[in-house]
Amino acid sequence: MEKNNKIAVIGGTGKAGKFLVKELVNQGFSIKILLRNSDKLKISSPLIEKVIGDVADFDTVYSLIQGCNAVISTLGQTQGEIPIHSLSALNIVKAMNSLDISRYIVITGLTIDTPFDKKGLRTTLLSKIMKLSYPAIIADKQKEYSLISESTLNWTIVRLPLIEETDEKRTIKSSLSDCHGKKIGTTDLACFLIDQLSDETFIKKSPFIAN
Repeated sequence: MEKNNKIAVIGGTGKAGKFLVKELVNQGFSIKILLRNSDKLKISSPLIEKVIGDVADFDTVYSLIQGCNAVISTLGQTQGEIPIHSLSALNIVKAMNSLDISRYIVITGLTIDTPFDKKGLRTTLLSKIMKLSYPAIIADKQKEYSLISESTLNWTIVRLPLIEETDEKRTIKSSLSDCHGKKIGTTDLACFLIDQLSDETFIKKSPFIAN
């Protein structure tokens, strides 16, 4: 995707999102970023346009996506908050369809199951622990997967192990069946997500990635 295209970013001030925004700016992309609190965005650039609001509000999501060529979501979830991922998926898919925008890239955890999985022992155990510890969040994220995967969008759902905040760049291993690492660095993740804007390898697929 050409650098003069505009990318809508959701979750851009979180652990993964702030590295994504920095890397998008470094690579010269224009960005529209959804913010509940504008003070949380620590990066200043003429390439960034702020949209204040909540992903739970359809009109806000529509305003964010309007005029963009693709959407990337690194939306996180805090234990105790009302699960938001399936509602955000509904709003995003509806808005993208209305605006005839097809490329949607989103991150989720390695716990999410797809029909193509052959999870090894470590991934299976981690998935069981997460489902027991955060049942409402995991169930909502699984619903998010269903909503997106059943849509007509050109989606990619990237499944992740533990996210490690680092500027270091390492080798990335990807797989459609199992997660082959314990961590993924935030800079590597940001670069991988941006690469998906022009790479069709994982369209309508849910790769695991790890260092």
